[in-house]
Order: sequence, then C-alpha cells, then structure tokens
Amino acid sequence: MFRKVFFMSSCLILPLIGLGQVDLREKLDTYVQEFNQQDNEAVVHMVNNARSAEWMKSNIPLLDVPDSAIEKVYYFRWWSYRKHIKHTPEGIIVTEFIEPVKHAARYNAISCALGHHLYEGRWLRNSNFLKEYVDFWMYHADKGETRPRFHQFSSWLPDALLAYYKVENDKNYLLNRIDDLDKDLDQWEKERQLNNGLFWQHDVKDGMEESVSGGRRVNNMRPTINSYMYGNAAAMIELAKMAGREDLEKKYSLKAETFKKQVVDSLWDKNEHFFKTKLEDGKLHDAREAIGFIPWYFQIPPDNNHFAEAWKQVSDTAGFNAPWGLTTAERREPTFRTRGTGHSCEWDGAIWPFATSQTLRGMANFLANYKNHAGVDHDEFYREVAKYAKSHIFDGKAYIGEYQDEKSGYWLKGDDPRSKFYNHSTYADVIIQDLIGFKPALENEFELKPLIPEGKWDYFALQDLRYKGHDVTIYWDKMGNRYQRGRGLMVYVDGKLVSKSNKLENLKIKLK
Repeated sequence: MFRKVFFMSSCLILPLIGLGQVDLREKLDTYVQEFNQQDNEAVVHMVNNARSAEWMKSNIPLLDVPDSAIEKVYYFRWWSYRKHIKHTPEGIIVTEFIEPVKHAARYNAISCALGHHLYEGRWLRNSNFLKEYVDFWMYHADKGETRPRFHQFSSWLPDALLAYYKVENDKNYLLNRIDDLDKDLDQWEKERQLNNGLFWQHDVKDGMEESVSGGRRVNNMRPTINSYMYGNAAAMIELAKMAGREDLEKKYSLKAETFKKQVVDSLWDKNEHFFKTKLEDGKLHDAREAIGFIPWYFQIPPDNNHFAEAWKQVSDTAGFNAPWGLTTAERREPTFRTRGTGHSCEWDGAIWPFATSQTLRGMANFLANYKNHAGVDHDEFYREVAKYAKSHIFDGKAYIGEYQDEKSGYWLKGDDPRSKFYNHSTYADVIIQDLIGFKPALENEFELKPLIPEGKWDYFALQDLRYKGHDVTIYWDKMGNRYQRGRGLMVYVDGKLVSKSNKLENLKIKLK
C-alpha cells in the first residue's frame, strides 16, 4: 500500500516558492476560498474542502498565466479532481461521478476515464495512490461480478501507465505488472478482434452512446478502440525493452506495426481526409466525428499534408468549430443532435469534455511533433484551449459537467447533482504537456515545446512540478519584471537555472 505518503506537509516545497512580486500560494488560497464558498460539499472522500488548499499546495504544480479563465479553471480542476480520490477496502481509487450511479462497479468505480485519470493525476507530487487505483482495476474490480467491469469500457491503460511512469519513475511497479498487462491485452483481442484484424466496439462501451455512427448493439470498427490498441502495443514495446523481455518486444513490435497499418489503411477516408468508423458491412460511415482525431493522440498517422487536412475541420464552423467548443460530430452532418432529448447522453454533436481533451492532445501532438500542418497553427490550438477553459461555467460559477450545448454553453443535464465535478476528462494535463509544452521522456531528460502563439503571453510560470524525483520550475518573462529573474524563458531544476533562452522556443533539458 502507498497511502502513507499521500498527504505531505506543504513545507517540503517552500524553498521553491519565491516569485518576487507574485505569490502563487496566495493566489491558490484565493481561488480555493471561492470554490469552497460556492460548494455545498454533498459528498466527502479523502480530502474535504477545509483541507483542499493544503492538499493542493502539497501536490500540484502552481500556475501563473495572463489568461484568467485558463488559470482559474486549472486550479478548479485540481480542486475537483481531489474530490474524487476515494479510500476503499481494496485501495484508493479515483471516481468519475461524485454521486453514485447505477452502472458503476463497487465503490462507484467506472473504468471509462481510467486513462484520463492517470494522465491528469501523474502531475501530482504524491501520486502513489494511482498505483492502488490501477491495481483495483487489474486485480479486484471483476471479482464477484456477474459482468466484466474493467472491460465494460474501452481502455488505453498500458499507454497511460507508461505516461505515468515517465513522470513518476517507479520502474519496479511497472515491470512487476508487465505479464498481467500482456494477458489483459490478449483478452481484449479475444473479446473484440475481428478476422480482418480490426477491433469492434459498441459506442456506449467507448463511453460515447447515441453517436452518429454507432449504436449500443452495433459491432462497428471505431477509430477509438483501434487507436487504443495500437497505443497499448506501442507502450508494451517500451515496457518489454525496460524488462529485457525480447519475447514481448518482438510480439508487440509486430502487433504495433499491424495495428497502425490497419488504422491508416482501413479507417482513413481518402476522399474526405478523415478517420471514420467502419460499419459492420465494411463501409465507412459518411460523417466525420471527433473520434477521427484520436489516431493523432497516439501519433499513428503519417506526417504529410494529405493526413494533415483533417485538422482544418477544427476551424471550420461546418466542421467541429462551435461557439462553446469542439463538437463530437461535424455540424454539417444531417443528423447532428437529433438522437435524444438533450437531457440524457448523446454523442451526436454536443460538446463532451472527454472528447475535447482527447482532440486537444491529438492536435498538440500534431503541431509539436509533425512537420506538415496544412496551415493549421498555434493560434487555432490556443483558441480551442481558451474555449475549453471558458466552457467551465454554470450559473456564473466554475463548473465541469457531462455534456454541453455547443451554441449556448448550457450544461445539458442542468444542475444535476450526479453531473457536478464530472471527472471524465483532462484539463491540467492539457495545460502542462500541451500548451506550456512540458514533454516527459523515458530517459533522464525532458523537452519543452510550448504551443503558446508568438506574442500571446508576456509571462507564465509553472512552478514546483515534480518530475523523476526533481523539482522543475519554468518561467517565461518577456519584460523581466514579473518574476524579477531577468528576461526570457528560464528552466530551473532543484532551484538551479539549467536552461535559458531570450525567446519562447523549444528546449531540451538533461537531468543529472
């Protein structure tokens, strides 16, 4: 068990606090006071509201940016994430719904957003509880159940575990579970792989019910699960290398190559430049859906302008560009938002944070790691991040719910208690890895690839980020008067300046 190190005194990080004219701990206190005052705290798990500021100071990287919405929501999402960390007799877990729901497993656990929870939670200074959470799903969740609970929803667990390892660096934990991860992926193939090599899934078991292209009982070949299986295979290659397991490395090298080829060859619509769902009859569905961006989440598509054309749909108002965010289906689709009452769960066009965070990660990978961008740039990425931040509001208060009207911003379940603090997406992970561009690595290093448009921000700080046992702080101060440390981009590791640039640019930092 890892519970003993979960809550640490904030004094452990005091040496890195000094910011000259800016006190980020005081800023955090102001935000938390507002969030606490607006909350009736109907459900309390491991850390109550009264202790939330202390927990956040002990655990989260502190953020200072000139965009007030992006900054406020950053702190709100950590404050909300904390509400979902829950002690159970079978270890600490992270919940999706704050209120109990009928389709959950024991302890109100749901595996759908497991990957999101790991990607988000890996940035916490004390993230050991995530290992208990993973072990709950791998070893406990299905015991005594009449139906599968872990495989109730599609999963990119090995990929997310590798992402977690890159930050947290516990190799023993990871390698001690490599054989069980291997067995689990074999089970996915038995359950979901067709004779043509592609994987099928019901839309509801992707967490995407009432979608444009799918159905609750339709065995379509979706970009989701097929991309996840490639991402999982690619992660297993790295785990096998770390373990010195040539057998597994060979096994998953072949699988990864095959899965990638199948996604590109079978799910890409060459005429409409988009990845689409393949129906049971072998035809591609006509509509573009946000799930068509998921292949870039795992960097599957080739780097050429033919595939880059897909990203033009992000700025197209007949595509996915709506006033309040990115829609789950293209707006030109004739059946857009026709499948339900507007108060249940429909992925046929409304905005879902789950999909938004996946699309933003795919877009960030596309901009940071590909050369051919078909005219899509940092400004478009920033616009969508800013809209995502501003969408976190209900009745004038910070809020994250289930799904949202694309024109009005109204959360379509209203103020339903089950939907408050909906933990079904990432946000801090998007800000840290994508917008600010902190890229973890397997090696003892990291890269900085900011996607902040040139001239957009005169300053930012990401302070006390715990990475591989080191404390990393990043400052951008165009004029040199915000943090009193000089002008430019500065990276500190354990309090020492290790890299500096006069402009906001890509940097690579090796750790000692």
